[in-house]
Amino acid sequence: MKQTETATLGGGCFWCVEAVYQRVEGVLSVKPGYAGGHINNPTYKDVCSGNTGHAEVAKIEFDPNQISFKQILNVFWQAHDPTTLNKQGGDVGTQYRSVIFYHSDEQKNLASLSLEEADKSGYWDSKIVTEITALNNYTDAEDYHDNYYAENPNQGYCLYVIKPKLDKLEKRGIIK
Repeated sequence: MKQTETATLGGGCFWCVEAVYQRVEGVLSVKPGYAGGHINNPTYKDVCSGNTGHAEVAKIEFDPNQISFKQILNVFWQAHDPTTLNKQGGDVGTQYRSVIFYHSDEQKNLASLSLEEADKSGYWDSKIVTEITALNNYTDAEDYHDNYYAENPNQGYCLYVIKPKLDKLEKRGIIK
């Protein structure tokens, strides 16, 4: 079996996605980044303008011997609202869209099946609007975004947006 595998997911602010996956057993590293846009090497300011087509994403390296891609996706569905178009909570714009950037045909197929199952689950009142698309035009985010929640737990966004999300997922046993 492969030593490691990579998933690239967008579910709103990448600080939230990073904080969630840093608490998932079998995840080896999480790197905030930008993907899916039409300019090369965008900056945070560029992406926040909403004009580059990029989504804020987390590049998640995981050990497939400890956690499967399907399990990674199960966390993804529960860690954000996949039914809101270009929006997560107060974060609004295409850069906050719900998106799975696949790295292989196998991931594409698994993501499509997972979305179907999630949509049929009845967990949400509305239809899932998550995009599934090939990874393209990925750029690592600036270093100051790395470990943002861990290094800034008392910052307002961290206290009022990220911490409640982590508490909810921990209570459900989804993260540790």
